[in-house]
Amino acid sequence: MSEEPDTEAAPGPEATEAELARHATKMAKKKAARDKIMATKSGEKGLVIVHTGTGKGKSSSGFGMILRCIAHQMPCAVVQFIKGAWDTGERRLLTTHFGDLCQFHAMGEGFTWETQDKTRDIAAAARGWDKAKELIRDPSIRLVLLDEINIALRYGYLDTAEVLAFLAAEKPPLTHVVLTGRGAPEALVEAADLVTEMTLVKHPFRSGIKAQPGVEF
Repeated sequence: MSEEPDTEAAPGPEATEAELARHATKMAKKKAARDKIMATKSGEKGLVIVHTGTGKGKSSSGFGMILRCIAHQMPCAVVQFIKGAWDTGERRLLTTHFGDLCQFHAMGEGFTWETQDKTRDIAAAARGWDKAKELIRDPSIRLVLLDEINIALRYGYLDTAEVLAFLAAEKPPLTHVVLTGRGAPEALVEAADLVTEMTLVKHPFRSGIKAQPGVEF
């Protein structure tokens, strides 16, 4: 059940007492409806989460979840399937300051147009997936981020059916797995518990601006 959209603006600083009272009544009804919904939600489950789409923010969102886990003292792990050769800010931060809570494994060798060797790319993806399976099987690790794995799936470097079968059969009940990257296969989208598609509206690269530290990496 989704919240109904507001059809009127919130009262401004010059609102009358009647307008303020009407707004308070409206918010009280919303709170009652929301509380009723929340009362039905009591279960916990390890989620399969997909961040995909052409817009920026897929990996950034995944790393935001990693930081949340760290803040809650929850062990977590990252496997990077593409950007392994990059000296990224998230890699520096996590390995330097939070290595006790977050394992970081950079298994990729760069984007496919950089390696120009499909056999090598497939081998790197396989190594990344082997490490991912090892981490996911460990029930003490509460969240595993598979950064850019969707790209490996899209290019056929990993078998989507095999990945889904493993998650269904071997992922511990309370472990969250986050899969990022554009072009997530439809089968993965269907099987996931939570899917977010980032939509590209505008990007500075199209205006001649290169990738910059603190924004892209």
